[in-house]
Amino acid sequence: MRHLIDPLDLDREETARLLGLAQRILDRPGDYARRCEGKILATLFFEPSTRTRLSFESAMLRLGGQVLGFSSAQSSSAAKGESVADTIRMISGYADIAAMRHFKEGAPLVASRYSKIPVVNAGDGGHQHPTQTLTDLFMIQRSRGQISGLTIGLCGDLKFGRTVHSLIKALVRYEDVRFVLISPEELRTPGYILKEVLSPSGHPFEEVRRMEEAMPRLDVLYMTRVQRERFFNEEDYVRLKDSYILTPEKLALGKKELAVLHPLPRVNEIHKQVDEDPRALYFEQARGGVFVRMALILALLGLEPHILKEA
Repeated sequence: MRHLIDPLDLDREETARLLGLAQRILDRPGDYARRCEGKILATLFFEPSTRTRLSFESAMLRLGGQVLGFSSAQSSSAAKGESVADTIRMISGYADIAAMRHFKEGAPLVASRYSKIPVVNAGDGGHQHPTQTLTDLFMIQRSRGQISGLTIGLCGDLKFGRTVHSLIKALVRYEDVRFVLISPEELRTPGYILKEVLSPSGHPFEEVRRMEEAMPRLDVLYMTRVQRERFFNEEDYVRLKDSYILTPEKLALGKKELAVLHPLPRVNEIHKQVDEDPRALYFEQARGGVFVRMALILALLGLEPHILKEA
């Protein structure tokens, strides 16, 4: 049995096969419409979510399976003090696979150690978000034709953004990827990512403070929101939330083939006029996440046996 807790739980070969399956599902969804008949996905969301939870549910329903679960800790027995270990032991008797989002870093890993069914980390605190990473890789590959050899700018909240941390970890496994880290000083990339991930990889990276400085050389711009829920006080959030806003004027500095991505939700860091630009791919990116999660569900349930290696 395999779980997906960290983006590196899948090696590069497995990732390539999974993204290939996602593309086949996107191209011929009808071929997969009944593959999960009789299977149940449990969505265990201890933290609020719209896109990720609905994307998982859409994925399972499109595969012909069923869904059960809860959408906040307050609507689960966690409000009564039940442990993650006990919750997953119980859910293992109700479902065939579980997707868990939790406000506490490491909670999905704990769940995987007690679970009798595959567990997918759907986001744990400011730590990891592996299915978003797979979605990001899928969109980069589809829009640029490859992942290797690109200059990728990550902009906004690089300190608390779990999607950024997961994506960097995944991208360093590809050749000749160059990183431009665009953020205010207070939200710069954590030291452990710089020292333990980027520096040992040998991939060139630089930290810049102005988006305009980086725009002309980027192949991919990955925007993120400044997350109110990650701040300890409202003053810091208000001071930094508008630090980086992508406008049509700033986008005009970018390459014609630039891909603008965003894990969503957007607040105001991308001006709505940018949505009309063909380089704005974030809503297509979100749609692609359904097919990636369909592929992952099939792989973890063993219904596409050649995607993942045996544990």
